[in-house]
Amino acid sequence: MVLQIRSNGQITLPTAVRRKANLKEGDLLVAAVEEDGSIRLTPQVTIDRSQAYFWTPRWQAGEREADEDIKAGRVKEFANIDEAINYLNNHDRQE
Repeated sequence: MVLQIRSNGQITLPTAVRRKANLKEGDLLVAAVEEDGSIRLTPQVTIDRSQAYFWTPRWQAGEREADEDIKAGRVKEFANIDEAINYLNNHDRQE
């Protein structure tokens, strides 16, 4: 498949290519020029700014720690929110 570069540097990805790569209008692509001069386009997933904290190393470390606690059975279940708050207010954290 041959693509033509237009005067303003734009190219059009044919429908068949977009479908095969599952690309939709508005999707972002990262362009990388390889050592041999070839160009690689890679879809880029963006993260909503309000959700970016979730992907920080600190948050991800906490997620892994929580997963380990759950697997090891280090969890406590409560019948309702009041029971949970009471537990937190009265729990000896030095266990």
